[in-house]
Amino acid sequence: MSLPDRRLLLVHAHPDDESISNGIAMARYAAEGAGVTLVTCTLGDLGEVLVPELAHLAADADDTLGAHRAGELAAAMAELGVTDHRVLGGPGRFRDSGMKWDEAGNATAADEIDPRSFWNADLLEAADLLVAVIREVRPQVLVTYDTFGGYGHPDHIQAHRVAHYAADLAAARSHRPDLGEAWEVAKIYWNAMSASRMREGLKLLREAGVDGFGGMDPDNLPPFMVEDDALDALIESPEHTDAKLAAMRAHATQITPDGDFFAMGLDLAKVAWGSEFYRLVKGRRGPVGVSGLEEDLFAGL
Repeated sequence: MSLPDRRLLLVHAHPDDESISNGIAMARYAAEGAGVTLVTCTLGDLGEVLVPELAHLAADADDTLGAHRAGELAAAMAELGVTDHRVLGGPGRFRDSGMKWDEAGNATAADEIDPRSFWNADLLEAADLLVAVIREVRPQVLVTYDTFGGYGHPDHIQAHRVAHYAADLAAARSHRPDLGEAWEVAKIYWNAMSASRMREGLKLLREAGVDGFGGMDPDNLPPFMVEDDALDALIESPEHTDAKLAAMRAHATQITPDGDFFAMGLDLAKVAWGSEFYRLVKGRRGPVGVSGLEEDLFAGL
């Protein structure tokens, strides 16, 4: 099978994570003809349903939210032009683990977790499912979460672990040759949120009289916000920002048009969500742009 010259793999926990974190990058590279593969580890069965008429989908009712969110994911990928999107191990292999908020305001594991949950998955079993994908699509670049999963959600943390373990195993020639020829991923990035950009956005919201994101204090940001000196790459592509916002709206049970993500209308949503930041954790940093950061995830390859 002939593969595109540039190939990007993204590993996410639930539908909607990809559009929020990487929608512009996905749309940009898909439009440029690069191979873009999304692996979603669960279907977000335990997500909060924000559409009242769809409340029956919730886990404590019909428990059909996962299947519905699979449709939302497909719609989002159509907006981004991404044709290769997969669920790790197939739909239903791993269930959403759920979460709760701890006293520090971070997500953490719920008191009771389903045995089928991704958090309870055997790490090697889950990693080998991803090894097969890595060896098939042979990405030069992999994007996933940091060690804390961004904000502590157990599925995000597990996705980080699975992605890194799979990348190591995929490069080992003697490991599971039945899963394909060994392949080493050249660059691995973690998604990041810029602390300076968040401060600016929250101050704009306050000036407009909007109490966004649960009243988050711009002068006392949570630890998952990353200061500028720890950032390595910035992806901005104004011609693809509308596609990202459309993909976010496609996740209608999770993101509402009048919610925090669009709190100040479409024009400012483009400003707030038009920049995607990354931390490089494997590979050599490539040439930087006018921003002082890499402006291409394939830089230097």
